[in-house]
Amino acid sequence: MGRFARSWELVKLCWGVLRDDKELVVFPIVSAIGVLLVTASFAIPGFFTGFWQQVSDDGASVGVYVLAFLFYLVQYIVIIFFNSALVSAALIRLKGGDPTLGDGLRGATAHLPAILGYAAIAATVGLILRVIADRGGVGGAIVAVIGGAAWTIVTFLAVPVLVAEGVGPVAAIKRSGGLLKKTWGEQIIGSSGIGLVFGLLGVAIALVGGAAGAVIIGAGAAWPGIAILAVTVLAVLAVALLSATLHGIYSAALYSYAVGDDTGAFDREILAGAFRPKGSPRNR
Repeated sequence: MGRFARSWELVKLCWGVLRDDKELVVFPIVSAIGVLLVTASFAIPGFFTGFWQQVSDDGASVGVYVLAFLFYLVQYIVIIFFNSALVSAALIRLKGGDPTLGDGLRGATAHLPAILGYAAIAATVGLILRVIADRGGVGGAIVAVIGGAAWTIVTFLAVPVLVAEGVGPVAAIKRSGGLLKKTWGEQIIGSSGIGLVFGLLGVAIALVGGAAGAVIIGAGAAWPGIAILAVTVLAVLAVALLSATLHGIYSAALYSYAVGDDTGAFDREILAGAFRPKGSPRNR
């Protein structure tokens, strides 16, 4: 099965879970709102106090990196908490239950200390990669990208492990890497998965909507063009939120597959191809 065909099959399987539990999309929506509020709480005061202009003029300092760490920390707390709630609810569904929003929130709240610890680790890794990218030139940027990709793969199952097994953040990361290694092999690289389908869809919407809006504005119809651009932005955001929801369901299914639990409607052969060994030929 080719990459896109496999990715599309994954989308359909995850969509089936979401169709049965439409409320799952609430978690990414609330998470996105929280991230926007966190961003505004850091960005707006800095704008009015002239802090960002000073950073632009003088370059990054220790204080800037401390502020960046705090921003990453609060942002990751929001993201990981609601992702944990989503995964908690998805795991209930995969086991044949009928989860509610309350079930998801209780699942995340029960592991709040571990979530805070995991957010602190993720913020530290994010800051280190940011420093490497900022101070290492082109080479540093490449190292940061590779490091970020490796971190994403190693921690792919960290949230499902955290909420399903009740372990701490360090143990969850180790367990995630161990499950990946045991199930998919020693040296693996990520699969395009759901991100491929929704990435293409988002780009298509942005290109078509952006071009249409620009042409209409250029023709002298400003307000209709602006309206089209606004709808395009909302559509891209909707695609991103839907992708995040299905990705959470997908991670729950992969965890269930890795530990030998029931994967619900998910085809185990599809899940077996979630990752591939380094150096293997790409499917087309």
